[in-house]
Amino acid sequence: MRDRLLSRRAALISAAAGLVLVLLAIYVPQWTGENVMVNWPPLHADWDPRIGLLTIPAVLIGILMVAGLPRLVAASGWRRTLLIAYLATWLWTMAVAMTEGPDGLARVFDVVDRPGEYVYDAQRVDAILPMLRTFIDHIPMDSVDNWKTHVAGHPPGALLFFVLVDRLGITDPFWIGVVVVTVGSSAIVAVLHTLKILGSEKLARAALPWIVLAPVVVYMGVNGDAMFTAVAAWGLCLLAVATKVPRHRVSAGIGAGLLLGFCVYLSYGLVLLGILALAVLWIGRSWRALPWALGGALAVAATFTVLGFHWWEAYPVLRERYYDGIASDRAYWYWVWADVAAWTFTVGLAVWAAFPRGLAALLAWRRGGNSLAEGRESTPEGAGIHSRAVPDGRDRGVLAALAAAALLTILVATLSGMSKAEVERIWMPFTIWVVALPLLLPTRWHRPLLASQVVTALLVQQLLLTRW
Repeated sequence: MRDRLLSRRAALISAAAGLVLVLLAIYVPQWTGENVMVNWPPLHADWDPRIGLLTIPAVLIGILMVAGLPRLVAASGWRRTLLIAYLATWLWTMAVAMTEGPDGLARVFDVVDRPGEYVYDAQRVDAILPMLRTFIDHIPMDSVDNWKTHVAGHPPGALLFFVLVDRLGITDPFWIGVVVVTVGSSAIVAVLHTLKILGSEKLARAALPWIVLAPVVVYMGVNGDAMFTAVAAWGLCLLAVATKVPRHRVSAGIGAGLLLGFCVYLSYGLVLLGILALAVLWIGRSWRALPWALGGALAVAATFTVLGFHWWEAYPVLRERYYDGIASDRAYWYWVWADVAAWTFTVGLAVWAAFPRGLAALLAWRRGGNSLAEGRESTPEGAGIHSRAVPDGRDRGVLAALAAAALLTILVATLSGMSKAEVERIWMPFTIWVVALPLLLPTRWHRPLLASQVVTALLVQQLLLTRW
């Protein structure tokens, strides 16, 4: 079985399965006549090709990153590598968004054109404490002065972030977008540090280009979920520190709990981060940080509760509004699998191609194997373009285990029926743990597959007008 999972045929079949799923998601609504309530299924987008002069800088930056980023990382120390990761992510995110000029970053945060987003309601908040105490009252669609779509669909933590941005005097939609990009881009630093702690620096270096150049970049700069992604990534990073570094167990454990607890007040769906948190503890082979993390999370819950917002009361009200709105018209039978097709646009077929090797790496790691493959399928030392040495079997197992936990989270999310469409942004906090899987593929495939990720991002950005 292991040899079959490592074969070229397995990779091609897996990638083909992803492509077929995408094609079915596009054409099934046309064949059935089902109105799935998005304009370009399975994405919440419109077909709107608009290639212009501003596309050229993004193309050139993408080419330079594919060609030079792995070598630059290989020649840098660890701290410089983290800086490169952050700056490359920020630059690539901005380059992709700015293919439409400033409007590419500002559109979502414009209160005139997009009153359903967070900024509109954030600018209406006069005082924090009364807002928290009455938050649930304004969730129902028929309530007086109800919250708009995104604020109503999330706990008040998301709104608080944009209230803070507003209170800092940042009210121009473009600069709000810059803030979101700046915060969201830090997620890669947290992910890389987590990979180093649970695996090795070698693994983190190898993963870096795949995370920077993943097609999810299309959505990372233009919606609040980019901020959620960063908070979640840092929470899991601190949990890894608490698990593997005994002297920081208490402080990092409490910090992890505070951040992951706050995530639950950013988005109801981020309660599913519990799966990834358990995976971090399992990979780290220590549960001693768990009580401290739970304590931090409970402190966040207690604070919001004392201030007047009761999560457990808000969620049923939100669920009722969700199904009173467009969700009731989005067929479960379609979205339960088409969600995965929409998600494929954020990870690329390169990730699908890597699924068999990810499974092989996970199985080998659990059996205690020290290499992914034997013979000519194994990757020779130093052959990769990402670092001076290729991650070994244990490192590959760590990467595969984190990706498997993220994929399980995504499966639970889509089965829940609370993620009908729009998962290209909703699942970003989980997606970032999956996009490095292609580094498990043969090294001779790496450069063309990295290029394919860049091409996918630019095609989605230039051919489709996404909702974000």
